[in-house]
Amino acid sequence: MTESKAPLEDIMVAMDVVDTLRHQRDLADRELDAEGRRERLLSRLRDMYRSQGIDVPDSVLLQGIDALEQERFKYVPVASSWKTRLAHAWVSRRRWGRPIGLLSSIAALFWGVYFAIEVLPERQLKASLPTEIERTLRSIERVSKVPDVVDQAQSLAQRGYQSVKADKLGQASSTLDQLKDLREMLISIYKIRVVSRPNENSGIWRVPPNNSDARNYYLIVEAVDANGQVLELPILNEENNKRKRVSTWGLRVNEATFYAIASDKQDDGIIQNNIVGIKNNGFVAPEFSVPTTGATITEW
Repeated sequence: MTESKAPLEDIMVAMDVVDTLRHQRDLADRELDAEGRRERLLSRLRDMYRSQGIDVPDSVLLQGIDALEQERFKYVPVASSWKTRLAHAWVSRRRWGRPIGLLSSIAALFWGVYFAIEVLPERQLKASLPTEIERTLRSIERVSKVPDVVDQAQSLAQRGYQSVKADKLGQASSTLDQLKDLREMLISIYKIRVVSRPNENSGIWRVPPNNSDARNYYLIVEAVDANGQVLELPILNEENNKRKRVSTWGLRVNEATFYAIASDKQDDGIIQNNIVGIKNNGFVAPEFSVPTTGATITEW
């Protein structure tokens, strides 16, 4: 029992000697430069341990001195590498894990919101646009009685497909809106009536911007369906070349027609012949019963 413990105890004492020498480095540096000085260091170490009531054999003290000279029992840190850095990061995970986890949760939340608001609707739009364009085009081809209108619709549809392919979804959506407007114009049936209500103009005239001596005459009209409901239609303004959905607009007529309608209204406040056009199914433009260029305005 005693013999098995002795070597371990000697090693522990030798380590303690080395530790003592390291804490008294100046002493070791002075005493370890010659054999005679090793003897003086041995004597001093012997006296130091005896003063503490510890009896250490000289052989153990010499082992400690040799170990110091050979730098045994000296901790040599492992060279830095990605493995050591990874180990340090893992050991310190309690310090950085919680904030990193919180930031990851916030980032995931923001990504989820962004995906739901931006990414997913855009994907759905891109997937649905070609189908909507195709369906609208087929509807136009079935109802249209004007070959030129079908050609126009097919050209618009091709433009829409190309916009989707190029990820220009805004342009594709705009093209789809144009196709829907065209279909709406084809299938709608209505009469064009001159507005004749109190405090509302039935006609106006405008001075062209490039000819101050001329006048352009317009009847203020509206579209009325078979149930007497006033419709809102996309009307092109010839003055600014912009299309706008309106319920009333100006229809350009000649001077004689303008004053004939004015005279009709002045007679008894009622325009007797107030229907100036009829729009039939399958056609874009109405058939007018008065002379007109078909030009229109939406603001006056």
